This record gives sequence, C-alpha cells and structure tokens, in this order.
Amino acid sequence: MCTRRPIPPRTLKHNRWKLEGNDMSKDVLGRMEHTQLVDTSADTNPSPVALVLDGVSKVYPGTQALNDVDLTIRYGEVHALCGGNGCGKSTLIKIMAGALIADRGTIAIGTHEKVEASTLTAEDAYARGIRVVHQDPPLYLDLSVAENMMLGGKYPVKASRRIAWGDVEKRAAELIERYQIRAEPHTLVRDLPVSARTQVAIATALQDVSDGPCIVALDEPTAALPAAEVKLLLATVRQLAAMGHAIVFVSHRLDEVLTVTDRVTVMRDGRVHAEHPSVTLSEAELIESILGRPVEDVRGTKAAGPPGEPVLVVNDLTAGPVRSVSFEVRSGEVLGVAGLLGSGRTELLSAIFGAIKPSRGDITLLGRKTRFRRISQAIDAGVVMIPEDRPRGAAFPDMTVDQNMDIGVLARYWRGLGFHRSRMQSDADELRKKFRVKAPSGGVAMRTLSGGNQQKAILARWMRRNASLLLLDEPSQGVDVGARADIYAAIRSTTDGGGAAIVVASDLEELALFADRAIVLHNGRLVAEVPGSELTAHRLSELVYMQAGVKND
Repeated sequence: MCTRRPIPPRTLKHNRWKLEGNDMSKDVLGRMEHTQLVDTSADTNPSPVALVLDGVSKVYPGTQALNDVDLTIRYGEVHALCGGNGCGKSTLIKIMAGALIADRGTIAIGTHEKVEASTLTAEDAYARGIRVVHQDPPLYLDLSVAENMMLGGKYPVKASRRIAWGDVEKRAAELIERYQIRAEPHTLVRDLPVSARTQVAIATALQDVSDGPCIVALDEPTAALPAAEVKLLLATVRQLAAMGHAIVFVSHRLDEVLTVTDRVTVMRDGRVHAEHPSVTLSEAELIESILGRPVEDVRGTKAAGPPGEPVLVVNDLTAGPVRSVSFEVRSGEVLGVAGLLGSGRTELLSAIFGAIKPSRGDITLLGRKTRFRRISQAIDAGVVMIPEDRPRGAAFPDMTVDQNMDIGVLARYWRGLGFHRSRMQSDADELRKKFRVKAPSGGVAMRTLSGGNQQKAILARWMRRNASLLLLDEPSQGVDVGARADIYAAIRSTTDGGGAAIVVASDLEELALFADRAIVLHNGRLVAEVPGSELTAHRLSELVYMQAGVKND
C-alpha cells in the first residue's frame, strides 16, 4: 500500500488546449477546474519528491546499459523518459520496479529510506508504491473486465470461501467510474478497444491504492493505438497526475510527449543527457537532444524522380476480409496504406505475400501474373514481408544477431562441405554498420537488442536479397525517431534501385513524411487514393475517420 503524502494542486496549463475535444478529456478537465493554475517549469514550490535515483548503473556482458544515472520524479507530474532505442529506458524502469538488479547506485521512494539499488526487490518496490504498466499488459482477453481486475488483486470471498461475485463487480464498477473507462464490469476484454484495455490494466495496477499517491510507469502505452484512441489514453494519463500520482511516461511518439508531460529527461548511451521543461520545448529541439544531430537529418525523403514501370498490379483482389481491391505500385515508389485496425491492411499484405489464399482477383508482379501458394515462392520471386509482430513473426530471439541476418541467404555461403565463415562474418559486420544496428557484437542473442535495433537487423536480413518488392507492416512501431529515419532510408535505397515498397502504418504523420502516395482501406475495401500532392497527415486522417464515422477532434 502507498503511504499518504500531501498532494499538490496540479494543472494542465500548457497541455490543456491540446487535450480538449473529446468527452473524456473534457470530463477530466471539468473536474480539475478548481485547481490552481501554475507553470511547473518555474515552480518555486515544487511538488513533493516521489522517486530519486542516484548513480544507478547496470552492465550486461559487453554492454554498459546504465552509467551513473541520476533522476528525480515528483508527485503530480507526468515525467517523460526519451531516447533512442537501446539508451537504457526499459532497463531503468525494470530497476525502479525491482524486476532487475542494479550493479550500484541508490533509490529513494517517497518518504521511505534510501536503499541500495542492488537490494531492491519487486515486492519492496510494489509495497513502496511502484506500479508498471507495459505496452502489452497481461490481460486475459476471454475474461471480463471485472474478472481481470479481480485477478490483479485480492479478490473478495464469502464465509463459504467462494468468490463474492457481487463484490467483485461492485469494485470493478467503482474502478471503471474512477478511471472513466468506457466498459461495463461484465464486458469481455477482447471486445474493448486497445486504449480501454490499457485503462483496465492501469486501474487494475492501482486498485489497492486507497491512502496515497503512487509512482506509475507507463512503458509505450500508446505504441499500438490509432490516433482517436491516443487522445483518450492521454486524458487518462493527465487524470492520474491530477490525482497526485507520479507518472513516468515512455514513448517514441514525440508529439504525445510534448502534449501530455511536464518534464522530459533525455537519455543517451545509458546516461542522462539532459532534462527539459515541456512547456518551452519544441519537437525539433527534442529530436536534436535525443539524437545529437540536426533535425534535418531525420526528415522524410521522397522519390528521387517520377515513378517507373509497374512492379505490382493488384486487380479485384478478394482474400479474407479484403474485398475487391485494385491498385498498383511502380518502380521507385513507396506506397502507404492507411486505415483503422481491422480495415484489412495487414491481410492485404499477407494475400500478396502468399500467407492468405485469395478467393478472387489477379496479382501481376513485374509483368507476370502470379499467385503465390507458399511464402517461399514469394521470397524466391523477389517479394519479402516484414510483419508487425516482430518477436513471433520475424525474429529468432535465441539466435545471435548475425544468425538472424544470415538466415535468409545461407545458400550463398555454402561451399559443399561447410559454410564460408570468414565471408559470413565480414558481410555481417558490414551490414550491422550499414543499418546502424547497435549491438556489442554480432554474437549476442537477438533478444538482448532493443526493439528498434531488432527491426533494423530484420530489415537488413531481407534487404540483402535485393528484393523487387518490400511489404512492411508497421515497420517503425516502437522505434525511436532516429531508427525510424534509418529504416526508411534503407527502404528508399530499394526503391531508388528500381524496386517498390508498400508500407502499412497507423502513424499517419509517418506515412505523410515518407510515402510518395497512399491508399485508404475501410472494412476491407479501398475507399480512397491520395496522390503525393495531397498527402498530408490531416488529409489521411479525414479520410480514415470519415469512412469509419468517427469524429477526429
């Protein structure tokens, strides 16, 4: 349980206008009208300290994950941790939560005494008020909201030692009302939108907090959310801060960071590089602080010239939820695919790749009609696909980084009696350098790399096959702004060489920056085509949400 502490008056000041426009955020703002308006960047009476880390360090074999990290978190604030993939953010959160043992340093939580970071256990951290909600919260989809909440705490029982289901639903209803979740206690979690699932996870983590604020770490809570749901979750984050909780917010979406936070700590190579008040920080300044290079270096690049001959022509394709879709992508082009979750975006790529069998329609690749019956046929024909689910669909976590990059081209190294090991090693070294894969060596396990570096290693695996068509499903999900630029530069090298790419992305700003033109899907059908001259995030957003009947505030 958390210890009671004074809760300072809080405000949205610089964030207030950005959160308005949806019922939930208006409700949160309305209940905070009585609070004093203050500028937290120049606060002469700062909020009470929630967490202090002093000199925290962690070394993995061959890697200095954290190096003398000092960090102060305060109650009533949203404090962002930003930095490139592999900078140490996730390691730091694990140490805060006692899930990972630090090598040295101290941690002080609230009014509790300072302890050696190497001695903090998960039980101690939880008892002192640390709560962590991960990007993929451990919820049971086929159980109700109330049942999931019950499993996250001490569930009530009757004298007969049977579960008191009435009390379970009553407590769930109280949590649903407290955190403004659009659900009922009996609603199955699988029937909730992703943002509501995250809200359920937050409410479950905080359900035993009754006598004071806690420290809530949210690790990439919006990574898989479409734009309409992001606003709802950000309103929840501000609501938690208004309740007096200290929020540690980790996100690669820098516009969200600047919208919802009070302070931003930037990490580089396991160290704290800088701390910024959000109210005075621009996105360009934040990018430069994260990367240490000008923002111009990471802006999107378009096709070098007019598109060439068609690489892929899809005519009247029907497969799974995809219905009568027709389009083409030409040499030199990056074609974006926009649409809400469930619109058929992923299935469209899978049908082209041979992972889903079409029931109707034609696919023409490089002038020849084809229909792949197996994925291996698509790969042999020069088509490669990188799926959204990297851990289960693209990476081999227990194999080394170099093995992950080599596995798609092993035949070229076979010499009858064995592999040409020296050539494999030199090629792998060159690939890691070319694709900026940050790893101690190519011999470490793939699972030890950050998400962005895993994505770049997977991309390197397939790019070395000189594919004519790249199919990429959320290629930059969960990666930092620098890795995103590196990924799209690699994609562009294929299109500049005469190939083509089709990119599915939920981030409409990303599509507008990097794609040459885009198509929009809704309920499995192609509902709009957007030429490069009209390709903006605003235009894509209008088309996506207008078709879905959703007001995009």
